[in-house]
Amino acid sequence: MNHATDPSPALLEHGYRMGFTVGEHSARHLRRILRTFLARWDMAELTDAAELALTELVANVVRHVPGRSCALLILRRPEGLRVEVADRCPRPVRTRGAEGDELAEGGRGLMLVEAVTDRWGAVPVPGGKTVWFECDVKPRSGPPTM
Repeated sequence: MNHATDPSPALLEHGYRMGFTVGEHSARHLRRILRTFLARWDMAELTDAAELALTELVANVVRHVPGRSCALLILRRPEGLRVEVADRCPRPVRTRGAEGDELAEGGRGLMLVEAVTDRWGAVPVPGGKTVWFECDVKPRSGPPTM
């Protein structure tokens, strides 16, 4: 990972954005950043699902994006969390292996993202795409009222 910038304090309250060139071990560092924000935002219950989904999106950049360059956005929302990974590879995402073969080696990562998040999607942008997911905070139950 490289090309770090110093985000403003206001951005740290609601989100985090940074560009990276990712490698085989980058997901570990990005999970730590995500975990720190979720703890700060009192959303620790989203950690497992969000870390797994982020790992899959970063792995896709490492495997499929020439130059392995991407931008990460971690955004606090009133309902929970949104994470976006943008790259400059116009190739669309695949959710299954070649010819729809569910047993193929590739293409299962986004099926996993779908399973552990509340929503996800991929949006083509000029010169690339943005793949995103959202995890919602579940309503907390308070003490019973009498």
